[in-house]
Amino acid sequence: MIKKPTAKFPSELRLDLVSQDWVVIATGRGKKPEMFKTETRKESRVSARDCPFCRIETQEKPILIYRRGERMNHSGAQIPPDWTTVLIPNKYPAFLPQPQIEKATEGNLYQRMNAVGFHELVITRDHHKSLALLSPDQIGEVLTLYQERYLQLMKNDFVSYVSIFHNHGREAGASQPHPHSQIITTPLLDVDLRAALSSSESYFKEKGKCVYCQMLKWERRVKTRLVFENRDFVVICPFASKAAFEMIISPKRHLPYFEKINRAEREQLAEAFQEALGRLHKALNDPAYNFYLHTAPCDGRKYDHYHWHWTILPKTATWAGFEIGTRIEISTLEPEKAAEYLRTFSAEP
Repeated sequence: MIKKPTAKFPSELRLDLVSQDWVVIATGRGKKPEMFKTETRKESRVSARDCPFCRIETQEKPILIYRRGERMNHSGAQIPPDWTTVLIPNKYPAFLPQPQIEKATEGNLYQRMNAVGFHELVITRDHHKSLALLSPDQIGEVLTLYQERYLQLMKNDFVSYVSIFHNHGREAGASQPHPHSQIITTPLLDVDLRAALSSSESYFKEKGKCVYCQMLKWERRVKTRLVFENRDFVVICPFASKAAFEMIISPKRHLPYFEKINRAEREQLAEAFQEALGRLHKALNDPAYNFYLHTAPCDGRKYDHYHWHWTILPKTATWAGFEIGTRIEISTLEPEKAAEYLRTFSAEP
């Protein structure tokens, strides 16, 4: 049963069942879905002629190279001219590989350690085609590279987590307009993931069920926040969306580890990604966004209670004093209206 407030109120607080964070859905501000399409975009001034990723031979030695879905064997720094997706080390890494982690304290108060890890870039060929404009097969190639590199990186003793993310647009932090994702490994877990792991474990111990599976079951039943689904995946605007048009891509089946998906599941995931990004591109006129993976860590512990998923977070709002001071996000559009609006668009390029 869906219980609604007895009287319409201009705003409401919603609880994120996993993070236990509250968000404000400020419906009283009266913003309609189509209004987001007219937002001003900051255009990049870097042309393909001046783009370092279009001159891939000037970058670091490639680690993995794909051509139309197949991994290519290569030697040396030479990149074949018909490459379609390539993995290279970041020229300006935030983390660097090193055999051991060095820790220190200051005044028996502060802690520090060297930032040991890998920092790499996943670059697609076409300067002018964002992932939203790629075919499911092309997105599948990117996902295949993500998975292959994940399986390689997790073997290192100093890797506890592999973070895979993508920034699109200047407002989302993309320093280069050429489409690229990043892979960073860390020796520790971030606070948001630790909270999600703890919350999902507590729910599993109390209810004997996965909290993500329960949410997906409900979303597929009510369908008000459902954007797309295929055989293996669903795309939803979450109940407690932190920003307008936030989407989650999640496997229907309970799967803790992204890196264990099979080829058929990867193909279904590629379709779900293309549907989500393609609809977002059309509905909001190519907005800036971030997407990132949350999956069970590779630190040797068991996380059977967790359920991996991708989050797509459009830059539809700017944090101000309230959000920064309280860490309570304000969204100016109900996720139900966002999902309804996204469903009216086709993902076809």
